[in-house]
Amino acid sequence: MADLARRLGTGIVGDPAAAGLAVTGIGDDSRTLAAGDAYVALPGEHRHGLDFEEQAAAAGAVVVVSDRPARTLPTLLTATPRAEVGPLAAWFHGSPSHRLSVLGVTGTNGKTSTAHFVDAGLTATGASSGLICGTCIRGPGLDVVPERTTPEATTLQRTLAHFVREGVGACAMEVSSHAVVQHRVDGTRYHVMAFTNLGHDHLDYHGSMEQYFAAKAAMFTPDRTAAAAIDIDDPYGARLAATTRVATWTCSLRHPAADVYADRIECDGAGSRFVVHSPSGDVAVALTTLGPHQVANAVVALTALLADGRDVEAAAAGIAAMHGVPGRCEPVWAGQRYLALVDYMHNPHWQRALLPYLRTLASGRLILVLGARGCRDHTKRAPLGRAAAEYADLVVVTDDSPEDEDPAALRAAVLAGAHEVRDPHTRVVEIPDRRTAFDEAVTAAGPGDVVVVAGRGTDPVQRFGSRVVRFDDHAQLHGAIVADRPRTR
Repeated sequence: MADLARRLGTGIVGDPAAAGLAVTGIGDDSRTLAAGDAYVALPGEHRHGLDFEEQAAAAGAVVVVSDRPARTLPTLLTATPRAEVGPLAAWFHGSPSHRLSVLGVTGTNGKTSTAHFVDAGLTATGASSGLICGTCIRGPGLDVVPERTTPEATTLQRTLAHFVREGVGACAMEVSSHAVVQHRVDGTRYHVMAFTNLGHDHLDYHGSMEQYFAAKAAMFTPDRTAAAAIDIDDPYGARLAATTRVATWTCSLRHPAADVYADRIECDGAGSRFVVHSPSGDVAVALTTLGPHQVANAVVALTALLADGRDVEAAAAGIAAMHGVPGRCEPVWAGQRYLALVDYMHNPHWQRALLPYLRTLASGRLILVLGARGCRDHTKRAPLGRAAAEYADLVVVTDDSPEDEDPAALRAAVLAGAHEVRDPHTRVVEIPDRRTAFDEAVTAAGPGDVVVVAGRGTDPVQRFGSRVVRFDDHAQLHGAIVADRPRTR
């Protein structure tokens, strides 16, 4: 414990004699602590970590790190525990990010897919790899569903340390803007940081696009990363590439002068095909992952892998061999005569990138089920409905995860945007219950149609205030199709 105190530059409050106690772990979740752990009690939006001090003590925690003294356990005081915990946890675990190649991915859309592509490319080039993203944390002896896109700092450093112990040589990691601002990735050193794009999202948290961009740009400094892979087709990406002070690889589908350039692009219901031109040579790539936006994601991933010194042909082969990303244009099959998909599409930028493509897959109608998540950027709710009504023939507005907001008010905001579109061929309906909304969509579907359930991807629960409801979009949509199948045979 004395070593922790010296690292933080603070004394031990409550029991100076505790300085000799051994600290065997460090964590910030009172539910997962073990005997001998240091409990980092962080201030939260609604509760403070010290509210759970008794649970931490019962689990065997021997010291608290916080901005206020604990009532019963010795405390290491710091005015800024969030800013301190990342470097502290990294030091405690032996700075694991310095002992493997960490490739980060940030941006508004495409982070999860790009991280999966990077992971596939790493594996194909012979690396033992780990993956940390919004859909999974996986590696040797580890496969869990995370609560956040980017884990809290103590979990992140513990995971990286596990990877090092298991002989993992490289890791693909999704980095959210919330994680940057909340210091979750402080103490992590990246070999490469990749940037996909920046669009309208999270403005409830960041306040403006400039502040949102600043959070992303903070990851592209010499103290954070050795190199950058940046999509310059995005205006913010072009701006970032022009100002970053690290070794920068640019990529593009439009500008042949970029370091990595893709052309001869073809997209259909089977996936995408394109040719990548790079300093290491040209390579043809065929993706089975659906959606034209996945071409850009794959090219960003390949650029990051090249920046990390990987072989272009092996990396491209690994990316091409990947069969889909969970919750991203993920097909749901139960013997039906139409295409059914689950997609995380939850902002207007994503909708306008994907819906035109989905429209081309439908020889019949495009049927879209969507809602708006509560306690998120309210300015995107009407645009969600507007874009849906511009492209879909049937729009079913339902509950996403209302959180602490009124579900009816959330639906009303989306409906208001949808009703701005005066298209007599577009039908807009409101069905609050999400499973009933799925039933409506599949009952309406016929041969040649495309049914898309949007907004939640792999999120396994809906939250209605304090009430948590298990709801997996893929499983529920599959069940709705099976229940409707006698009608469609």
